Amino acid sequence: MARFSLPDRIPAFLRNKYVLTILLFLIWILFLDSNNLISRYREMRELKKLRNQRDYYINRIEEESRKLRELKTGNDNLEKFAREQYRMKKPDEDLYIVLTPREDRKNSKQNH
Repeated sequence: MARFSLPDRIPAFLRNKYVLTILLFLIWILFLDSNNLISRYREMRELKKLRNQRDYYINRIEEESRKLRELKTGNDNLEKFAREQYRMKKPDEDLYIVLTPREDRKNSKQNH
């Protein structure tokens, strides 16, 4: 009864020093290195999320700047803004608020 040693049980292609070196390199790059591919992927996802947030805030700043310029142009625009945003009215007026379903959901989320 012949006993097989450990090197005989390992497939021949894994005993090749080049294949073994490549496998060790891949394991190192994928898991062990401080800049491994897994953390790199997470960082790229985070970067994409932050860029989207930056674009959102740039658009918001532009929109708010436009509104501010509009408010500074005259009293008619200021009155319009007060009526729309703060629901102000003159003493002899009635105020009716019509919301779209989307605005209604947004308002209900803010109130809860």
